[in-house]
Amino acid sequence: MSAKFPELRSVEFVPHHERHGHPASQFPLWFSVNMMVLTTLTGGIGVLSGLNMFWSVVAIICGNFLGAFFVAGHSVQGPVLGIPQMIQSRAQFGVFGAAIPLVAVLIMYVGYFASNSVIAGDAIDAGTPIGKNWGIVISGLVILVITFYGHDLIHKIERWFAIILGAGFLAVTVAVVQHGLPTGSWNAGDFNGTAFLLLIAATATWQLTFAPYVADYSRYLPSNTSGKQTFIFTYLGLVVSTTWLMTLGAMLTTIFPDYGGQPSQTIAGLFPSALAPAVYIFIVLGVIATNVFNLYGAFMSLTTIVDTFKRVRTTLSARAVLFLVVFVVATLVAVMASSDFMTFFENLLLVLGYMLFPWTTINLVDFFFIRKGRYVIGDIFDPSGRYGRFNYRALAAYAVTILVEIPFMSTAFFTGFLFEAVGGIDYAWIIALTLPGIIYFALMRKTRRISDELESDTRLTTTH
Repeated sequence: MSAKFPELRSVEFVPHHERHGHPASQFPLWFSVNMMVLTTLTGGIGVLSGLNMFWSVVAIICGNFLGAFFVAGHSVQGPVLGIPQMIQSRAQFGVFGAAIPLVAVLIMYVGYFASNSVIAGDAIDAGTPIGKNWGIVISGLVILVITFYGHDLIHKIERWFAIILGAGFLAVTVAVVQHGLPTGSWNAGDFNGTAFLLLIAATATWQLTFAPYVADYSRYLPSNTSGKQTFIFTYLGLVVSTTWLMTLGAMLTTIFPDYGGQPSQTIAGLFPSALAPAVYIFIVLGVIATNVFNLYGAFMSLTTIVDTFKRVRTTLSARAVLFLVVFVVATLVAVMASSDFMTFFENLLLVLGYMLFPWTTINLVDFFFIRKGRYVIGDIFDPSGRYGRFNYRALAAYAVTILVEIPFMSTAFFTGFLFEAVGGIDYAWIIALTLPGIIYFALMRKTRRISDELESDTRLTTTH
């Protein structure tokens, strides 16, 4: 089937006759989404916290390999269910209950859109007389147009971005390697446990923030698509890009300690001044490549929230209104956050991890171990259906996990009372990845109602 512009579907089921594509398309998509400056800044968190290059790279590998495993698992859900990622959460939390994690996800998209927009504004400000705030607005408008046209155009553009941005960051990597690292940067004996676990948490969180929208980009694949191939291509796209760029970011932060404050200017400074305009354009392209995902995800989340209370009819005018709402809000946040960017970004990552890890665990346990990919799609859109308005088992697992996390949390505005008692190491994210799945599995197994999910009507039931 040929690509459609603009996309006419939003949160509803994608009929089988509209499915198209190959799982290999997931690799360039998830490779290009990480080809941006913000990825490198995440890699620099460990260095800023006291890690050297050796242990930064080890933490980057551990965090990304772990986080991407969960995200790729979500990607498998797309072809099976044919619906966006977060609306599928209604099968776990209930039609109304799913709005609770959805709010956290919507905040995430707005936060990431803002974080990236600050970098675009910074690059435009450095290369033109326009100014940072107008740079944020202009880059955002380009993203708005691309995102409005939807799924197929995003896939098409990201394939080109994967090539262009990959080549650009290869040039940056060569320039950094030629510059050289300080002596002792690769000393394995210089270990900081607190900073090591912080960087693992930050990199794993980075990956897991893709989880709430990863199936949005695999849901148009045919329902008989190999789950193994979907998993592998998604996983490799995520891991290759993030491990590379976060390692590059650790190198840049080691060489230039103030890299986090002026990333665009620092990268431009690696090249002859005549190339500075091209470098700034390259940085802005990286922001555009990523922020189309954030704006599209915010649109999907807002649409799902609205659809919870009033059924949404997918029309071009409705899409335009919802896109404009999230664009305006996210742009305003970007303008306000730009004054203290790194503090804003680091705390955003931590808070999102606390809120999103429990959701991803519950969702994956339900899909792979409880219902084994079998859902009645029609009931996901019906508050009176078998998934109900609220699933108190999932909500209890989610709430209990958040409560258990709180004593171990550490952010700029709150520190749990057990944080120092366990050596000043943030264990909350580990709790968030394990406890909710155990609680949810135990509660759902006791109900003995899962076998009732299967129906003979293939229009309503998808079987994994």
